[in-house]
Amino acid sequence: MKKIILALAMVTAFSVQAVEYNQVQPDKSTINFTYKQMGVAVDGKFKKFASQLNFDPAKPTAAKATFDVDLASVDTGAPEGDQEVAGKPWFNTKAFPTAKFVSGTIKPLGGNKYEVAGQLSIKGKTQEVIVPATFTAQGNTGVFDGSFTIRRADFSIGEGSWAKFDIVANDVLIKFRITANSK
Repeated sequence: MKKIILALAMVTAFSVQAVEYNQVQPDKSTINFTYKQMGVAVDGKFKKFASQLNFDPAKPTAAKATFDVDLASVDTGAPEGDQEVAGKPWFNTKAFPTAKFVSGTIKPLGGNKYEVAGQLSIKGKTQEVIVPATFTAQGNTGVFDGSFTIRRADFSIGEGSWAKFDIVANDVLIKFRITANSK
């Protein structure tokens, strides 16, 4: 009898697999931003992005993430604002159609909190960024929430007369909610 129980326990232990979240659901995910224009907070978002994600909560340091954001999908809340931001002084989407984030190291901070270090590339310029994020498992669905601040001058976003920070502030807060399923 002991042998049967031991065999069942071993089979059960080997059949339980960690859940790996790797199918991002773009329709349930958001990448938003907030900046100040003349001292007033202005919100926007990106409507299109492609991603690759592999996250196993049991092995968070092995996780990988890549996001390619379609900069022409910017939504500032006004069509004329979208056209302005897609232009050469801002994103220059004809020459630089995407922004790219590639994760490097993922550091568990305890609980459901993580620190993701990676490379962010916009307009041909790449900067190291640290992204604090939380992860919440909901069965076969996982939700990643976080935010981080970039300086638009680091990426030449807003050139020429827009390079001054008297009208549009230098800091831009990026907020995201990424929903992913397991296979």
